[in-house]
Amino acid sequence: MHGPASSGWLLVTICAATGAYCLLRMRSGVEEQRRAAGGEALMGFGMAAMAVPAAMFTPPSWAWPLYTAVFGGAALRALWAARTSTHHLHHLVGAGAMVYMAVVMAASPGHHGGAGVPVVTGTLLLYFAGYVLVSGVRLIPVTAGGGTVGWGDRPELARACRLSMGIAMVAMLLTL
Repeated sequence: MHGPASSGWLLVTICAATGAYCLLRMRSGVEEQRRAAGGEALMGFGMAAMAVPAAMFTPPSWAWPLYTAVFGGAALRALWAARTSTHHLHHLVGAGAMVYMAVVMAASPGHHGGAGVPVVTGTLLLYFAGYVLVSGVRLIPVTAGGGTVGWGDRPELARACRLSMGIAMVAMLLTL
């Protein structure tokens, strides 16, 4: 990722922490939550790896095609899963954005900003900015039901996780 190293490392930390929490969510007793958490963990760790400041580490040339293949596969899986749940459409857009960023970074190594297709970058920025706003509103507390809820089943933490990844995606697209 291009831009100041301090903001890059902050994104790495946020995305890696989000990915780690999503791994914890995979222990949920609800199958749909486990599946969503798995996709979100992949996205969090992928974003963390992609956000490492370019001044500190330049990925080898084979890394970008690998990113494209992994997130292309994730996009196909999200497209398949979207048949039963519209939540997976967001995963499709997120995986598609990762593929797009990997292709742009592969095509212009060392290029600082302005390397992407403005219409695609702008559309993705609008989508993720809207997603961040909607996700933020969804964090407004809801009265919780009784009983003890495990870490993997806390909806407010899952929403905060999605919100942080949305914010990170906006930041990454802005530096593209």
